[in-house]
Amino acid sequence: MLACYTDTLSLRPGERFSLHASADRGPCDLEIARLGAGRETVLWLTGLAVEDHPAPAHADRDGCGWPALIEITVGEWASGYYDIRLSDQAGGEAHHFVVVKPAQRLARAALVLATNTYHAYNWWGGANAYCDVTALMRRQADLPTAMQGAIGVLSTQRPFPPMLLAPPIDVPRLVNLRRRGFEERPWGGDRTWPRRRELSPYDCAAGFVNKWEHAFAAWAENEGLELDYFTDRDLEVEPGLLESYATAILVGHSEYWTVGERDALEAFVDAGGGLAIFSGNTGFWKVRFEDAGRRFICHKWRGFTADPQAEHDPGSATHLWSHKTFGRPEAAITGLTFLFGGYHRLGLCVARGAGAYTVQDEGHWALEGTDLYYGDEIGAGLPLIGYENDGARLQFRDDGRLAAVPMLGVPADLEVIATAPCAFGEAPGPWPSVIPPENLPMIARDVFGQDGK
Repeated sequence: MLACYTDTLSLRPGERFSLHASADRGPCDLEIARLGAGRETVLWLTGLAVEDHPAPAHADRDGCGWPALIEITVGEWASGYYDIRLSDQAGGEAHHFVVVKPAQRLARAALVLATNTYHAYNWWGGANAYCDVTALMRRQADLPTAMQGAIGVLSTQRPFPPMLLAPPIDVPRLVNLRRRGFEERPWGGDRTWPRRRELSPYDCAAGFVNKWEHAFAAWAENEGLELDYFTDRDLEVEPGLLESYATAILVGHSEYWTVGERDALEAFVDAGGGLAIFSGNTGFWKVRFEDAGRRFICHKWRGFTADPQAEHDPGSATHLWSHKTFGRPEAAITGLTFLFGGYHRLGLCVARGAGAYTVQDEGHWALEGTDLYYGDEIGAGLPLIGYENDGARLQFRDDGRLAAVPMLGVPADLEVIATAPCAFGEAPGPWPSVIPPENLPMIARDVFGQDGK
């Protein structure tokens, strides 16, 4: 086994982190490189004597507890995502990462990486917040059974699965690149690549390398746009971190927010800061950290039943931000919610959609100079629409334009520039579902206050 992890995910120049590793074919070489438009190596060490350590039982929940291989001081490294690559004598590789924060603000925009989502999807050691992934991959359980093995307490002191953290450049999109044909059985994404690479259903939905955040960072650097990098947790442990920035940017799958992160973003926006969100399913789940960040608490649908702390402090529970107990639906800050959005061109969810946004308000200032008009499509050739999208309920105004229905935090003055249809779940059909069903009765009862039968 070749694997590694760090004791922290973010730090500044001059600060130190510990690298913990296990290898059965040492010695090993270590490279640390900044990833953006290119790969810039900042540290290279050879011949590290890495010992072979077992993966403890319940490493997914309790961590690995491996001794530190080496302590590394961050030099005058530019802010960014740094890939940690450990390679053995047989050609094997293990990857981890640290995010280097700026020593002082250099850019006007802060890129907040969705590292909470990395933790929720991390199944190294067996399970994640969704299911017992190891049992699923070994075909020891079907998906409904494996989902019963989801864990709500996840250790941050363990490696990440290789395909989540360091997939190859040709990792496939999660959406279907073409529309479903007549009477064709629905599917979800590339059907052959995952089998060849032993890809789990949870490897593509999080992580930086060759995914959304990486693509955005490379584009920004090529365009000469400066960014300072942070993690989700930085917003919680450093109150006021965003105060000197003009804009905070969320590009990855920023699905999981702590109270501290939510408070920081709201305070920033209320003070006049700009929040740019280039993704969907944003701020959907409320989570928390314990033990100085070494444990990530994410009970999802079982937030009020599986969490002992929630029994005496319901406000600390981890569940939907839209849950009536919290009174803070995510749309109150994002303007949209996954509950009114969903999937596009995946399974039977809008399976023959254009994969694009259709312009509704060609006169909006955001489209000035674009030569776009009512009914034009944006991004049909890509497709632009991802596998999870946020939305709002819409209605026609007297002038024929679309307006938002103000509910669940969605504001009445939401400006609708372009739209795309999504479905929160698949319609019944003669085929097995591609997308695991959401807990609709619980949403009806605990979000909308309706009978969920």
